[in-house]
Amino acid sequence: MTTQTKPATNRSRSKPASQPAIRTAVKARRSPKADSDAKVENAAKPQTKRAQLIALLGAKTGADIEALSKTLGWQQHSIRAALTGLRKAGFEIARETPASGGAARYRITARPEPVAAQ
Repeated sequence: MTTQTKPATNRSRSKPASQPAIRTAVKARRSPKADSDAKVENAAKPQTKRAQLIALLGAKTGADIEALSKTLGWQQHSIRAALTGLRKAGFEIARETPASGGAARYRITARPEPVAAQ
Protein backbone atom coordinates (compact mmCIF):
# COMPACT_ATOMS: atom_id res chain seq x y z
CA MET A 1 0.00 0.00 0.00
CA THR A 2 1.29 3.38 -0.96
CA THR A 3 0.39 6.48 0.98
CA GLN A 4 0.18 9.77 -0.72
CA THR A 5 1.05 12.92 1.12
CA LYS A 6 -0.16 16.35 0.26
CA PRO A 7 2.51 18.89 -0.65
CA ALA A 8 3.16 21.41 2.10
CA THR A 9 1.69 24.79 1.39
CA ASN A 10 2.87 27.98 2.89
CA ARG A 11 -0.45 29.69 3.44
CA SER A 12 -0.79 32.22 6.17
CA ARG A 13 -4.04 33.60 7.42
CA SER A 14 -2.82 37.18 7.48
CA LYS A 15 -2.87 39.57 4.56
CA PRO A 16 0.20 39.70 2.34
CA ALA A 17 2.60 42.57 2.89
CA SER A 18 1.55 44.13 -0.41
CA GLN A 19 -1.94 44.83 1.00
CA PRO A 20 -1.53 46.80 4.22
CA ALA A 21 -4.54 47.10 6.49
CA ILE A 22 -6.18 50.48 6.22
CA ARG A 23 -7.34 52.04 9.45
CA THR A 24 -8.87 55.44 9.69
CA ALA A 25 -9.87 57.29 12.77
CA VAL A 26 -12.37 60.08 12.70
CA LYS A 27 -12.15 62.48 15.59
CA ALA A 28 -15.16 64.60 16.34
CA ARG A 29 -14.35 68.26 16.49
CA ARG A 30 -15.78 70.18 19.38
CA SER A 31 -15.70 73.84 20.04
CA PRO A 32 -14.00 75.15 23.20
CA LYS A 33 -17.38 76.38 24.40
CA ALA A 34 -18.86 72.87 24.09
CA ASP A 35 -15.94 71.50 26.14
CA SER A 36 -16.46 74.05 28.91
CA ASP A 37 -20.22 73.40 28.92
CA ALA A 38 -19.58 69.67 29.25
CA LYS A 39 -17.19 70.26 32.18
CA VAL A 40 -19.76 72.40 34.00
CA GLU A 41 -22.49 69.83 33.38
CA ASN A 42 -20.26 66.98 34.60
CA ALA A 43 -19.23 68.91 37.71
CA ALA A 44 -22.84 69.52 38.73
CA LYS A 45 -24.04 65.96 38.06
CA PRO A 46 -22.87 62.99 40.16
CA GLN A 47 -20.69 60.73 38.03
CA THR A 48 -21.85 57.25 39.01
CA LYS A 49 -25.31 55.76 39.20
CA ARG A 50 -24.65 54.90 42.85
CA ALA A 51 -23.79 58.54 43.56
CA GLN A 52 -26.96 59.64 41.77
CA LEU A 53 -28.99 57.16 43.83
CA ILE A 54 -27.47 58.46 47.07
CA ALA A 55 -28.19 62.06 46.02
CA LEU A 56 -31.83 61.24 45.21
CA LEU A 57 -32.33 59.35 48.47
CA GLY A 58 -30.58 62.11 50.42
CA ALA A 59 -33.33 64.61 49.61
CA LYS A 60 -35.58 65.54 52.53
CA THR A 61 -38.62 63.89 50.92
CA GLY A 62 -36.68 60.93 49.51
CA ALA A 63 -37.89 59.19 46.36
CA ASP A 64 -40.18 56.35 45.34
CA ILE A 65 -39.14 53.31 43.30
CA GLU A 66 -40.84 54.55 40.13
CA ALA A 67 -39.07 57.94 40.21
CA LEU A 68 -35.72 56.26 40.88
CA SER A 69 -36.34 53.83 38.03
CA LYS A 70 -37.10 56.61 35.56
CA THR A 71 -34.20 58.81 36.66
CA LEU A 72 -31.54 56.10 36.71
CA GLY A 73 -32.88 54.00 33.84
CA TRP A 74 -32.95 50.87 36.01
CA GLN A 75 -35.67 48.30 36.48
CA GLN A 76 -37.47 48.24 39.80
CA HIS A 77 -35.81 45.06 41.04
CA SER A 78 -32.41 46.64 40.34
CA ILE A 79 -33.37 49.66 42.46
CA ARG A 80 -34.33 47.37 45.35
CA ALA A 81 -31.03 45.49 45.03
CA ALA A 82 -29.11 48.78 45.06
CA LEU A 83 -30.97 49.82 48.22
CA THR A 84 -29.91 46.54 49.82
CA GLY A 85 -26.32 47.23 48.78
CA LEU A 86 -26.46 50.68 50.38
CA ARG A 87 -27.82 49.17 53.59
CA LYS A 88 -24.95 46.66 53.64
CA ALA A 89 -22.52 49.55 53.09
CA GLY A 90 -23.78 51.19 56.30
CA PHE A 91 -26.49 53.56 55.08
CA GLU A 92 -29.72 53.64 57.06
CA ILE A 93 -32.64 53.84 54.64
CA ALA A 94 -36.15 54.55 55.89
CA ARG A 95 -39.17 53.24 54.00
CA GLU A 96 -42.19 55.48 54.49
CA THR A 97 -45.66 54.60 53.24
CA PRO A 98 -48.03 57.56 52.93
CA ALA A 99 -51.33 57.35 54.82
CA SER A 100 -53.16 58.09 51.57
CA GLY A 101 -51.99 54.73 50.19
CA GLY A 102 -49.53 56.00 47.59
CA ALA A 103 -46.21 54.45 46.67
CA ALA A 104 -43.63 53.92 49.42
CA ARG A 105 -40.84 56.48 49.55
CA TYR A 106 -37.26 55.75 50.52
CA ARG A 107 -34.78 58.18 52.03
CA ILE A 108 -31.41 58.05 53.70
CA THR A 109 -31.64 58.78 57.43
CA ALA A 110 -28.01 58.09 58.37
CA ARG A 111 -24.78 57.70 56.43
CA PRO A 112 -21.85 55.44 57.39
CA GLU A 113 -19.02 57.03 59.32
CA PRO A 114 -15.88 57.51 57.23
CA VAL A 115 -13.02 55.18 58.12
CA ALA A 116 -10.04 57.06 59.56
CA ALA A 117 -6.78 56.56 57.67
CA GLN A 118 -3.97 55.11 59.75
